[in-house]
Amino acid sequence: MHTLADYHVHTSFSGDSSVLPNVMIEHAIDRGITHLCLTDHMDYDYVDSDACFEFDPEEYFRHLLSLKEIYSDRIHLAIGIELGLQPYLSKKHHNLIFSHAFDFVIGSIHLVNQRDPYYPSFYEGRREEEAYLEYFQCALQNLKAYSNFDVFGHLDYVVRYGPNKNRDYSYRKYKELLDEILRALIKKDIGLEVNTGGFRYGLGAPNPCREIICRYRELGGKIVTLGSDAHEPGYLAYEFDKAAELLKACGFRSYYLFRSRKPEEIPL
Repeated sequence: MHTLADYHVHTSFSGDSSVLPNVMIEHAIDRGITHLCLTDHMDYDYVDSDACFEFDPEEYFRHLLSLKEIYSDRIHLAIGIELGLQPYLSKKHHNLIFSHAFDFVIGSIHLVNQRDPYYPSFYEGRREEEAYLEYFQCALQNLKAYSNFDVFGHLDYVVRYGPNKNRDYSYRKYKELLDEILRALIKKDIGLEVNTGGFRYGLGAPNPCREIICRYRELGGKIVTLGSDAHEPGYLAYEFDKAAELLKACGFRSYYLFRSRKPEEIPL
């Protein structure tokens, strides 16, 4: 991978990171990353009142545009965002995205019917399979409600936090629903993020898993991005070599970065 592009990274503009943007950028340069996209969380109406996953877009752009200029001769910096999708937020998301010049927009599911799969309570009192199924149903519901984003983030994110993680999980168990999601992505020209955070969570695979990535390719999907989901510098471009090999095994010869919401193809 001659061009190394990490397109899912969080900084102190996200409620779950304390790393200043310039610190993350400096570390990215040190790691040989050539293209970096900061994608801080915008999760309106997050359920935990003690946590805030919103930032001031005006301040965000002022700060990042300044850094973009400072580091222009050392790294290609893109300004992105990770939207926490909920169907009723479609208009709010639309207004946000069209009133600011983002380079890249990730659409992710962090809340499933007002509950976060990060917490054990999401799985209590039911089979793990039911919890996973609800997550994928919610993903499809969100796709139908709003689709003005560039890639779908960590499609099987829920598996990171299940009681047994991916021990009993497989694409085949949810094939019909997952295929409907993948076909919708392809039809709407939305890419699939290969998020290496899954390796960090001990899954031995990215999110989504290999079978989903290969199936996306089989169905005609072309646009994939690589994101570490790093909230601290040590995880920048985490296990990207493994992810690149997996993509090649699934038939991909390239991945994508985005500028001004337009995809640019780069070889693996």
